[in-house]
Amino acid sequence: MYALKNKVQLIGHLGNTPEIKNLEGGKKVAKFSLATNETYLNQKGEKVDETQWHNLVAWGKVAELCEKYLTKGSEIGIEGKLMHRDYTDKEGTKRYITEVQVNEMLLLDKKSKDV
Repeated sequence: MYALKNKVQLIGHLGNTPEIKNLEGGKKVAKFSLATNETYLNQKGEKVDETQWHNLVAWGKVAELCEKYLTKGSEIGIEGKLMHRDYTDKEGTKRYITEVQVNEMLLLDKKSKDV
């Protein structure tokens, strides 16, 4: 049960091509957004589509895979953990961010790619 304390699994489509940064020492980081969709019937029996956007970050080898294979609209499955951080913007306002740190990724696009 210990491994279940902070675990996130999502399936969705990329909202943008991952932004890749090369850090000192050759390590890479990828940042991108993922849309998940749910469909349900409201109280009137009408079909409602709801989209949630998630901020994702991947490091190292996973970031390299993101750079090589992911583009806007790609369908993927990810597993990771929730991370919270804050920073102060240029105007001096403290900002808070919640993102998913991706540990594993699965490409789900129907068209085959050179893997």
